[in-house]
Amino acid sequence: LTLVDVPGFLPGVNQEHGGIIRHGAKLLYAFAEATVPKVTLITRKAYGGAYDVMSSKHIRADFNYAYPTAEVAVMGPQGAVNIIFRRELEEAQANGTLETTRERLIQEYREKFSNPWEVSELGFIDDVIEPKDSRRKIIDSFGLLRNKKQVNPRKKHGNIPL
Repeated sequence: LTLVDVPGFLPGVNQEHGGIIRHGAKLLYAFAEATVPKVTLITRKAYGGAYDVMSSKHIRADFNYAYPTAEVAVMGPQGAVNIIFRRELEEAQANGTLETTRERLIQEYREKFSNPWEVSELGFIDDVIEPKDSRRKIIDSFGLLRNKKQVNPRKKHGNIPL
């Protein structure tokens, strides 16, 4: 069972020197090679590559669920708005309406791109569930997977990133 609330990998030189890519690769390898039942519940944020690493459908998770308030996107709304709407924000700053424009754009981004229903339509989330239904849904999922047999391709050994 993987409970996801991950705002993404922090960019920066310090993180690179700390081995963020290497550590993320180890986690990705572990989830991708696991043959046990994998159920994922997105509770809040699931952004970018960090979401992909956390037992997503992209790496063969069996069931993925999300709460209605979950945000699933390439990146957080604030960062995305700063990049996508840079020119519009510059114009708003010149007009003195920067904060209201930024808030409006962030809200639009959340509604269009970072809600769980968009991701569900694409097939990356199996169901959007209410928090009160979490226990029942998780138990049912593991019940369906109790006889799961997953066979990975034969190989002498994996190539785990160290």
